[in-house]
Amino acid sequence: MTVIGTSTNLGPCWADHKAILPLLGYLVGVPATPPTAFVPALGICVSAFLFFVMQAGLIGYGVLALSLVIAYLIDLALFADLLLIGVGIGIVSTTSVEADISWDRFFLLGFVLAAAVAVPVLIDRLVYRRDAITFPWVTGRRWTTMQWSYVVAVPVLGYLILPVYFIRSGAYQNWPPIHTASEFGRFFVGVNSVGLWDELFFICVCFALFRRHFPVWAANLMQATIFVSFLWELGYREWGPFLTIPFALLQGYIFTKTKSLTYIVVIHLLFDAIVFFAIVHGHDRSVFPFFLY
Repeated sequence: MTVIGTSTNLGPCWADHKAILPLLGYLVGVPATPPTAFVPALGICVSAFLFFVMQAGLIGYGVLALSLVIAYLIDLALFADLLLIGVGIGIVSTTSVEADISWDRFFLLGFVLAAAVAVPVLIDRLVYRRDAITFPWVTGRRWTTMQWSYVVAVPVLGYLILPVYFIRSGAYQNWPPIHTASEFGRFFVGVNSVGLWDELFFICVCFALFRRHFPVWAANLMQATIFVSFLWELGYREWGPFLTIPFALLQGYIFTKTKSLTYIVVIHLLFDAIVFFAIVHGHDRSVFPFFLY
């Protein structure tokens, strides 16, 4: 059995037959991916849209499979990386990700989301024999003044924006009302766990693998498409994409600059803390009555 790794026969898409592309890629500072490679990559993104937004599972699987076949015909390295993204998306698609804090859904969704990250990582390590998917928690770099300023700004922006979105649009109703201490606990853990998972999957898996073949801007748009599609089914509907699209793109951009998973997770969890307060307040205006909207 051939092991997929980092050998020359599985180098970037331009390795063997398009000698001019490496030179162009070097000159402009981006991967010199042939234009045809965009077709299967965009197909992967479309499949996520079909799964999570359109709820068209059968068509989504068809588009996903066709995209992987096209990738295989274009380049084996491209296929190998898109397969990992497709596996993760396919695992998530096996269950509904709509907000639900019942005990059975709490554990089922947790298992599915964990598998969507773990399986691609295991394939990357054990089958491909490489470490293309990494989780850079510790970078050894001190946060700059600008980074600390953004850490402070995020909850302030969340306080000003999120209650207006959730309450005026009625989007808070996409999450179940919370009555008991157990439900409060599950909802708080769920919101933060999903926030952490978002960065592990969409940034460390999807974005990282897309970046092996495409310019950063293209890879960021692709991961954001999958990210926002998932958030739509989760409950960020109505005019939610006007918030989630910039957020997803900004997270990818910040990760590119900082190379720090810890930093983008802190940003995400600070934002999600306001999400938690705002949704609970939307269902019961006597709880956390400190918002302006």
